[in-house]
Amino acid sequence: MKSFRQLGVAEKIVEALARRGVETPFAIQELVIADGLNGQDLLAKSPTGSGKTLAFAIPIVQRIDPKGSRPSALVLVPTRELALQVADEFASIGPARGVKVAAVYGGTPVFAQGKRAKDAHVLVATPGRLQDLAERKLIRLDGIEILVLDEADRMLDMGFQPQVDAIVKRLPRKRQTMFFSATLDGEVGELARSYTFNPSRYDAELPAHLESGETEHRFVSVTPENKVETLVALLKEERGLALVFTRTKRGADRLVQKLKRHDVAAVAMHGDMNQNARERALTRFEEGKVSTLVATDVAARGLDLDDITHVINFDPPADDKGYVHRVGRTGRAGRDGIGITLVLPEQQADVSHVARKVGEAAQFEAQGMRVARPRLVYSGTRRSSKWGAPAKRRKI
Repeated sequence: MKSFRQLGVAEKIVEALARRGVETPFAIQELVIADGLNGQDLLAKSPTGSGKTLAFAIPIVQRIDPKGSRPSALVLVPTRELALQVADEFASIGPARGVKVAAVYGGTPVFAQGKRAKDAHVLVATPGRLQDLAERKLIRLDGIEILVLDEADRMLDMGFQPQVDAIVKRLPRKRQTMFFSATLDGEVGELARSYTFNPSRYDAELPAHLESGETEHRFVSVTPENKVETLVALLKEERGLALVFTRTKRGADRLVQKLKRHDVAAVAMHGDMNQNARERALTRFEEGKVSTLVATDVAARGLDLDDITHVINFDPPADDKGYVHRVGRTGRAGRDGIGITLVLPEQQADVSHVARKVGEAAQFEAQGMRVARPRLVYSGTRRSSKWGAPAKRRKI
C-alpha cells in the first residue's frame, strides 16, 4: 500500500491529515488521488463510508490556486447534511494551503449564503440552492476549474438531473470532472459519460472494518387500529437507535406526537424544518439522547451513521429500490441490523412484490401474508395500428 506522500500529496496536507489521525490511505484514495492530482477526469464507483470525500478533497486543495478565481472548485451533493459533512472534510485540510470552503444548501437565507459562497475557493452545494444563487446572479461559476459530483446516483433518485444539467452548462468546458457514485450503471453511467472526457474508471469496496454486517428482514401485518401500538411495542422491545420512515413530512410530525403520548421519545427530520432544527434533531439522535428518529426519504438521504440498529418502515417504500436505500441504513460498519416493515391489509400485494424482488418472499409469507403473483409489464414498442407488433412482456 502506498502512503499519501508516495501518491504525490504535498507535505503540508500530509501533516494536516496526520493531525486528524489519518495516516494511511483508504482503497479509493489510493486508487484515485494520483490521477486527481494530475487533473485527470475520474469515474469512481465507491459506496458511502469508503473514504471517497478525501479522495477528491485532497487533489482539489492541492491543485487550486488560493490566489485564483473564487470559487474555483465545485462539489455537488444531494442533501444539505452531506454538504455539511463534505465541507467539514475540506475545512480540516484546506487551511494547510489557505483554501476556504463554503457550504450552500436550502433552508437558510439566500443572500447571506451567496456572500459566503463568493468568498470561498471550494463550494459544496446542493443543486437546487446553487441554481437559485446562479439565477439571482449572486454567484458566478465561470471560474470553476474542478467539478465533483458526489453520490450522483442519489441526485438522480431525488430528481435533481435538470438542475445539475443547468449548472453544468454554466461551467467552463475545459475543466476536471470527478464523478463518484455507488453505481455507474444505467442512467448514472450515461450521465457520467456525458460530463467527463476520457476518464479513468475505478471500483472501490468498503474498507474491511466498515463492511456491512448481517441484516435481518421482517414484515409485520398490522391494521389501522393497531399500527401505532405495534410500532411502540417494537421500539420498546428493541434496544438501540431506530430510524423510522414515513411517507410524508406531516406524517412524520404526527407520528412523533403519537409516540410521545405512548412515552416514546422521538424527533422528526424532514424538509420543512429549518437547518438548525434539523441539526439539533440529528445531534440528539447521534448522541443517543433520543433513540428514535422519524424521517422522510428525502431527509434521510444524507444520513451517514454506522450505529443505527433498526430501520422501521412505518409507511412501506414505493418499490424495492426505496426499500434497499432505507434498510441499507442499518447493518453497517460490521454491525448487524434489523429492517422491519409494517404492512396494512391493502398494502400486502404491493409490498409482496418488494419482498420478492429483494429476496425476502419467504419471510413475508411466514407472517401469514400472501405473496402476489409477478406482475407483467410492457416494454419495448407500444402496440398501435401504425407500428404493428405488440410490445414484449417481462416479469418484474
